[in-house]
Amino acid sequence: MRNLPSPEPTPTPPPDAAPAGAAPAGVPAAGAARRTVLAVCATACAGVLAGCTVYGRQPEPAPAPARPTGAAEPGGDGSGSGDGSGDGSGDGGTGVALARTGDVPAGGGLIVTDAQVVVTQPAAGQFRGFSAVCTHQGCAVSSVSDGTINCPCHGSRFSIQDGSVVQAAAGLTPDQQPPLPEVAIRVDGDTVALA
Repeated sequence: MRNLPSPEPTPTPPPDAAPAGAAPAGVPAAGAARRTVLAVCATACAGVLAGCTVYGRQPEPAPAPARPTGAAEPGGDGSGSGDGSGDGSGDGGTGVALARTGDVPAGGGLIVTDAQVVVTQPAAGQFRGFSAVCTHQGCAVSSVSDGTINCPCHGSRFSIQDGSVVQAAAGLTPDQQPPLPEVAIRVDGDTVALA
């Protein structure tokens, strides 16, 4: 009889080892990994959205500035430079100076972003005030040109004369979209201010 080598014993895995075919220790199983990724993405999205929220009103602009912040240069396109945040009421306070009359081109207008007001001059010496927040989805209007106040978001255009809808947002007709709300203004000498 020949001596056969004795079989080597099969090693016994430690009690905390993963079963055969499972992910190695420290690596989550596929289902757990998907859930983890979704949870992390949801948390990140919630954080981003919370950072985009605007709470309350922006502070009122200082009274009677030499040139209001966000006002267009004379003869400019009225585009301003504000962030468009706030509630869109355009009533930053009674008597707050918005612009000098010479800053508002006849047949055009300018956007005073801090007060969220568009000041227009449809005809020489005739000044009108409107909200600078589009009535479609609340975007800030971005320019005044060719007799209209223009929103960049969905193409809305409003009359500088009365705020009526000249061109509605994409997918709407003018009778389906409200006009820009009028904002009461007054002219005192060469200053246009909230009434």
